[in-house]
Amino acid sequence: MAPSHSEITSRMEVDLSSNDGSGTTIPLVVANMTAIAGRRMAETMARRGGLVVIPQDIPIPVVAEVIASVKARHTFFETPITLTLKETVADAASLINKRAHGAIIIVDGKKPVGIVTEEDLAGVDRFTQLSQVMTQELTTMPDSLDPRQAFDFLNERLRTVAPVVSANGDLVGIVTRVGALRATLYAPAIDKSGKLRIAAAVGINGDVADKATKLVAAGADVLVVDTAHGHQKKMIEALQAIKKLNLGVPIVAGNVVTADGVRDLVAAGADIIKVGVGPGAMCTTRMQTGVGRPQFSAVLECATEAKKLGAHVWADGGVRHPRDVALALAAGASQVMIGSWFAGTYESPGDLMRDSSGRAYKESFGMASKRAVSARTSQEDAFDRARKALFEEGISSSRMFLDPNRPGVEDLIDEIISGLRSSCTYAGAKNLEEFADRAVVGIQSASGYAEGRPLNQSWRN
Repeated sequence: MAPSHSEITSRMEVDLSSNDGSGTTIPLVVANMTAIAGRRMAETMARRGGLVVIPQDIPIPVVAEVIASVKARHTFFETPITLTLKETVADAASLINKRAHGAIIIVDGKKPVGIVTEEDLAGVDRFTQLSQVMTQELTTMPDSLDPRQAFDFLNERLRTVAPVVSANGDLVGIVTRVGALRATLYAPAIDKSGKLRIAAAVGINGDVADKATKLVAAGADVLVVDTAHGHQKKMIEALQAIKKLNLGVPIVAGNVVTADGVRDLVAAGADIIKVGVGPGAMCTTRMQTGVGRPQFSAVLECATEAKKLGAHVWADGGVRHPRDVALALAAGASQVMIGSWFAGTYESPGDLMRDSSGRAYKESFGMASKRAVSARTSQEDAFDRARKALFEEGISSSRMFLDPNRPGVEDLIDEIISGLRSSCTYAGAKNLEEFADRAVVGIQSASGYAEGRPLNQSWRN
């Protein structure tokens, strides 16, 4: 992307909110992959302005529970991990990495009485009660402070994290110094009631209209109708059935990679088209079938067609560096979907594991892989499961290592958004629509790409 004349004096002048009806304030959507999109990821992304799509393979009652949980979360204060005085170091060790803030609040009823960090657990017998290892000199912060006041409160007391309490001393959340800073840089994605936003996916099989109705009734703010090959009869029929319901939420459908696919899905009722076949890190579609299309070309063609029809596109897949987000938006996408890159974070659903050298990782897998298909067909009989197992695609298990410097999804958001804001200033664009209009993108050779990499060749390998 070549730089253009710019009159923007600060990258913070750039408005990254979308105009596609999804309500995001940053153009990032977490893909509906079981290894990545869960309640922790959903609330964290929404708090920073993004959106998570809960996968379609999860039972509707469970999805409803997840949506209710996310809607109940505070838009500023983070969700604390809580344990009681009599629970053990083993209990704490199994939970402490479920959140990036790295702390567990010890409670007596609803009152915080201590705090435990990972350092407190080191070298301690696993059956030791937490009352014996917790820090009892607790600095609590009142819930009346705004983000700037919260930062000053922690900074003045030389604290990086503190539990937040109500006027009567009940625990209502937790706040970190960096979290307070982020709250001044990001606006949460909230619905009309001021609650965090969340999306949910539905497939094209079964009673799609009934599933869609239940998801929206449960509180889903965006509905994603999802299948690997979106330009097909069953998708069009599913969209037509959902559109008749007038559910009042944006309908996303895909995946396609051509202008023809965009036209047909928009005509069937889609507001947003999901673009991408084969670019995902866990996807083997192109190697196994020969089907797909380079992602930038697909997004450019589909976004151009969608704009003519008053619709939008989400770029789904192929994101491995911040530059990929910027290029997809330059091609005309209103959002960029991220999958496996976010699997290697504290907020993804998987358990944190370590390899023989002690490096922390989580497992990721494709949604057409053996692992995903086994879960999807668990209610079918043995014969049908065995037949479908013959046609699995995708990677069933891949280690996604946590970056020691950016182990949380918010760390990665900071990296992406910082780069994107700078990209917009290079293009002289104050918002995403101007960015897509003004960005000048050329073709880069392999040597040109290598020239742009830093001297440390291990960067992002």
